[in-house]
Amino acid sequence: MKKRYTFSFIFLLLISIQVDVFAQKTRFTIADAIKVKSISSQNLSDDGKYLAGLIADGSARFDVDHFRFQDPSYVNVSAGDFVIIHTATLEEIRPYKDAAKVTSISWAPNSKELVFLEQKGESLHLMHFDVERKRLKEIKISGTPLLANSSLTWTPDSEAVIVNAREASWMERAMTLYNEATKGPIVVYDGNKPFLKWDEIRNTNSLTTILKVNKNNGAAVKLLEESNYSGINISEDGQNLIFSETLPTKTAYVRNEGADYQVAYKMLSNPDSTYLLYKKNKQRRNFNWSDSKSKYAWVDSGQVYIQTLGTDDVKNLTKGKAYSDEEKKKEVKFSIMTWSPQEGKLLLSSDKGYWLVDTNGEDLKMVYEFPKDKESAPSLNFENWSKDERYLYFSYSDKNEWKRGFVKFDLAEQKMEDIRIDKNLYSGVQFAKNSEVVVLNLSDGNMPSDVVVTDWSFNEMQTLTNLNPWMNEKKLTRSELITYRNVDGKELKGILYYPVDYEEGKKYPLVCEVYEGFFANGYNRNMNLFANQGYFALRPSVDLEMGYPGEAWVKGITAAINKLVDEGKVDNDKVGVQGGSYGGYATSLLITQTDRFAAAINISGKVNIMSFLGDSPKIGTRNYTAAEYGQDRIGGTLWDEPLKYLATTAVLYADRIKTPHMIMTGEGDWNVPGTNSRELYYAMRRLGKDVVWVNYLNGGHGAGAASNESDFHDHWNRVFEFYEKHFNKEKKDGDDK
Repeated sequence: MKKRYTFSFIFLLLISIQVDVFAQKTRFTIADAIKVKSISSQNLSDDGKYLAGLIADGSARFDVDHFRFQDPSYVNVSAGDFVIIHTATLEEIRPYKDAAKVTSISWAPNSKELVFLEQKGESLHLMHFDVERKRLKEIKISGTPLLANSSLTWTPDSEAVIVNAREASWMERAMTLYNEATKGPIVVYDGNKPFLKWDEIRNTNSLTTILKVNKNNGAAVKLLEESNYSGINISEDGQNLIFSETLPTKTAYVRNEGADYQVAYKMLSNPDSTYLLYKKNKQRRNFNWSDSKSKYAWVDSGQVYIQTLGTDDVKNLTKGKAYSDEEKKKEVKFSIMTWSPQEGKLLLSSDKGYWLVDTNGEDLKMVYEFPKDKESAPSLNFENWSKDERYLYFSYSDKNEWKRGFVKFDLAEQKMEDIRIDKNLYSGVQFAKNSEVVVLNLSDGNMPSDVVVTDWSFNEMQTLTNLNPWMNEKKLTRSELITYRNVDGKELKGILYYPVDYEEGKKYPLVCEVYEGFFANGYNRNMNLFANQGYFALRPSVDLEMGYPGEAWVKGITAAINKLVDEGKVDNDKVGVQGGSYGGYATSLLITQTDRFAAAINISGKVNIMSFLGDSPKIGTRNYTAAEYGQDRIGGTLWDEPLKYLATTAVLYADRIKTPHMIMTGEGDWNVPGTNSRELYYAMRRLGKDVVWVNYLNGGHGAGAASNESDFHDHWNRVFEFYEKHFNKEKKDGDDK
């Protein structure tokens, strides 16, 4: 009895200490939400010795001028602390004393120096940093060209950099088009011209020339004349420049139409030489290049072809070698995953599994068959191939519970092996090209990620960053994966976030944040802010069906709420719902179908899918394609399926809304203009409904949360006040809620 008493006493003492420690923590506030830091633009040197990146908090997004979207003269690189971390010693090197506007970080093949673009004023400058000497300098390019914000490619000898630049006449041409569309005084939109006006502006903004710039003296050689380039590569021997071109022909309302594509290479020793690998064609062809860039593979009609650069010999590696139906001779359709390190094999995938094929085309075999129940089988994402070519490394995520990590497939034993599987959240994996060093982002699922370094065993993980130590003193939510069935009986998942001072047996208000599907957790700003208000927060998944998207939210979200109410966690009279962008659209549509919610907030979401078709001119035909076969899932044009457009337009059913509704927009939102959301405000006000519209004149897509610091605070304070007002108002006689 004495031992039991002693153990019980110690256990209770430990619990008391934990409770006291948590009680000493302070609330996570709106100001705290801005302070949370992350590291972006991470780039690992080839030898794995250094990791470069940009550390910034939420304030870095406050200086965006949303009204200048597509303005050719507008340059906006987010500011942050540029840091280079030694992955073995953890030494930090900071080329700048203060925050700098840095982008396009690129390590030289020698792993001793890097280049990047820095915004100074309204232009970009090519910068060079010698890590060993800790010396920063600008590479002053001959002719002082205007640089474009794009990737930088080193030559294999680490002596020169390939950059995208502008022709001297480009700015004048681009600004003429932009000013015509924005300043007029008269703007003519002619449907007989091949391009929409804003497509013409965007096409012009994409034009660059390609320069080779000497890192030492800035001497520049023009390699390619003005066009729209992508996929810039240099072969390992330094002899050939490989590039793709997109050549717009017209504004198209069907994806992958309206342009011609071609792929070519140029011998750097002969500036006048250009050899087409893929002649101008309306179908895009994606080449998968070997590491040396001497070989390339592609897929055509499910068949895999390879070719060596500079030769005419094309091999079909798969034709007649594998059938999904032997009797009908229905051939397996493949996609390409990667080349082997020694470039003698290709890893392919089909709907049945992973395959290996020799580049001589003599041996094709399935090496891993997918589980028959694909819906519940874990997700595998290919990460790397071991240098001895025996193992394939994958990141792993279970679809039914939070089990995540890394596995490897032994090609010799034909066996999948676990390397590291736990509840942590892993992302941004980078393998060093010439060493066993691996860096990645690691989170326990609730805290923001930090960067760790490990090796291919993924065993010991050394922390490289400690970005937010102050958050250990803050009250933060904890997340839980929940399972429920929608009205149709389909099992769905959702992420539940607990109030910070949660007490078992007590009922709490709930705010649902809706969009599409949710599964993985991870630090979430919004959920922490709601948890610190004393609310449960929920990100429920829905089962969206092409042609009938409007039904999914009411079928799935209400079922998730019912589960939490039945469990005694949630106060049925204090349930709110909100969403941003597509989630805002879902919110407004949802409350036309149910009065289940005490309050609802639409943040930058459309309310009229018909008028929205032409509401975002700066992004071309996106709204048409999204409605017809994209995210909006209508499944046809307005003229083919008018009743479906009517059924998913919230403003037409404003008379059915009984839920107090707040609509939040940004005047500078080029994605979902506030003029669309405004329609529901006018409709509800005309009908005598409880509605408020908040339009942030400096805001963008995200309303006040995508504006300046003052608006950010105002946005969140209004959200809290809106829920508090409607969660705590007294019931009227006869009110069922």
